[in-house]
Amino acid sequence: MKTNVTEIFGENVFDDATMRERLPKETYRELRKTIIQGLPLNRKIANAVAHAMKVWAIEKGATHYTHWFQPMNGITAEKHDSFINPDGPGKVIMSFEGKELIKGEPDASSFPNGGLRTTFEARGYTAWDPTSNAFIKEGVLCIPTAFCSYTGHALDKKTPLLRSMDAITKQALRIVHLFGNDDVHKINTTVGAEQEYFLIDKEYYSQRRDLKYTGRTLFGAMCPKGQEMEDHYFGTIQPRVKAFMDELNVELWKLGIMAKTQHNECAPGQFEIAPIFTTTNLATDQNQLTMEIIQRLAKKHGMVALLHEKPFEYVNGSGKHNNWSLSTDTGINLFEPGDTPYENLQFLVFLAAIVKAVDDHQDLLRLSVATAGNDHRLGADEAPPAILSIFTGEDLAAVIEAIIKDEDYDSKDKAFMNIGSDVLPNLPIDTTDRNRTSPFAFTGNKFEFRMPGSSQSIAGINMILNTTIADALEQFANYLEGADDFDSAVHKLLQNTFKKHSRIIFNGNGYSDEWVEEAKRRGLLNLPSAVDALPYMKAEENIQLFEHAHVLTREEAVSRYEILMEEYVKLLNIEACTMVSITRKEILPAVMKYQKELTDSALAKMQLLGKDAGIYEVEMLKKGQALLDQAYLASEKLSEAKDVLKQFDTIEDKANYVKETIVPLMDELRVPCDELEVITATTAWPFPTYGKLLYGL
Repeated sequence: MKTNVTEIFGENVFDDATMRERLPKETYRELRKTIIQGLPLNRKIANAVAHAMKVWAIEKGATHYTHWFQPMNGITAEKHDSFINPDGPGKVIMSFEGKELIKGEPDASSFPNGGLRTTFEARGYTAWDPTSNAFIKEGVLCIPTAFCSYTGHALDKKTPLLRSMDAITKQALRIVHLFGNDDVHKINTTVGAEQEYFLIDKEYYSQRRDLKYTGRTLFGAMCPKGQEMEDHYFGTIQPRVKAFMDELNVELWKLGIMAKTQHNECAPGQFEIAPIFTTTNLATDQNQLTMEIIQRLAKKHGMVALLHEKPFEYVNGSGKHNNWSLSTDTGINLFEPGDTPYENLQFLVFLAAIVKAVDDHQDLLRLSVATAGNDHRLGADEAPPAILSIFTGEDLAAVIEAIIKDEDYDSKDKAFMNIGSDVLPNLPIDTTDRNRTSPFAFTGNKFEFRMPGSSQSIAGINMILNTTIADALEQFANYLEGADDFDSAVHKLLQNTFKKHSRIIFNGNGYSDEWVEEAKRRGLLNLPSAVDALPYMKAEENIQLFEHAHVLTREEAVSRYEILMEEYVKLLNIEACTMVSITRKEILPAVMKYQKELTDSALAKMQLLGKDAGIYEVEMLKKGQALLDQAYLASEKLSEAKDVLKQFDTIEDKANYVKETIVPLMDELRVPCDELEVITATTAWPFPTYGKLLYGL
């Protein structure tokens, strides 16, 4: 596939260049004021923008438009309306007005709301988000929008994210202005979201009801080879996968998504794609599109993409590393340490804000990544533990230590590593290594939040990041703005902050058992499951934090708790139902049929060769029958437990029952079923095994 990337990039996006070309100059200027300064857009300007957008979309082959939004179910939603309107008997015209651009009215009755509205109150509204570009997807003009209820409550993930971006911009501006940067008028939060996923053959997927219903394998014995040879990571990309990736890149580039990096990940059949940084709102929209397009194109290439955090036992799960930073509208990255980070006081103030925010709000950051799927991944030797900590690297750790002790920092000249061959260049040593065991790692000019799960929307994650860091920056600004001696005040602020919150800094191995004990001694939170973490969403101090920052109202915060807890219960109930169904309808009948074959073989051998013949068949029958009985009894226990779940009234009681009773029973059922697979002929097993799933491409 030969592609001129510079020609196709952004061709399906109504971006700034397209707006500048197609809009009258005055209209374009007014629209830019709306985007940059947040000023309201009047109806006349909206009509002009809508007309230009319609003409452009029709030229691209579009016949419909949709308000594309992100409800609280974590995926995207769209209702398509055509451009046609009647124009006399038997005639139509293609029209699209400003009122249709600015506002939509989808039915809100079936979207998660967490108690913000009753079922019979169906009205909801979508409102155009001009900071995220409209685009063409599969012949439809998609207009990114916020989504709210009839009462004005946010029913989506975009609205609180935009509010949080305003909150951190406001507080970060106060800090940079204190350092004399009066030419800075806006602070941008930027994100680059690395997306991991698995690919499996579509034919095998169609034979696995657990994958179709839940996105992960609920059964499966490990095949002889997993990832222990470490030969898949960064290995040669297979032609079939490469063809998929090539088309994926083209589709993403057409949508203005700067897909940059692609490679094989650790586990067999696992891959990653990473974009170049962009503003958080746009990065969130683009990551939702990326996940959607990955899944759509995989099917086109005869494969299925799995975005679940743990689709297979015994091998790595998939995460989504959220690379987060702050930059000014003058092009300065506020997390760029410079050559002498100790002297770069502005950088150190922002670093201190991060340290304070992560320590003060461990609960919120942990719950931002709390899902049933991520419970399988966090804490394993493949992902960060469920304990928050910050990796700074040795250099910054030494700087922080010097500040705490009020000592001079012994800075060293830039060191170079000698690789040991005259033909190879000497490489400058970075200020930090890449600690892949750290949940929140400084990686040179950004922080990499490595806890998010691969299927998650990054909207809620970044909403909480922005809000908590804005809280720390506000406290800093309040203190520094009233200082008589600014330099002394900064020094005191840094010293006190690092001294109080240094417990959150950890530069060692986050996978070790020793760290769990050390974290406990430090007083850090350890919330192993989503059910442990999510209740902090409605803690009074957190509600007050969101309300103070104007990010979430009390009702909106509580609703998100309700939605996330309900999602946890529903997902695991579906998994439990699926396990019982597969056990009863597929595994047990298949094994019994195979046992009949073993019985017939054993009897035939005994008749021909004597009663001591058929040792293999007899032993397999004994083992198989014991495991059959064990699997049957375990499935009955799980089925009965599912019925008990209906008796609980509150979501807290349901979620705790699921965590404490249903999940262990699911694990109990899987054990004999997977052992049955090991002793059952492959030809007799009712669905594709891990060997086929992981190595079938």
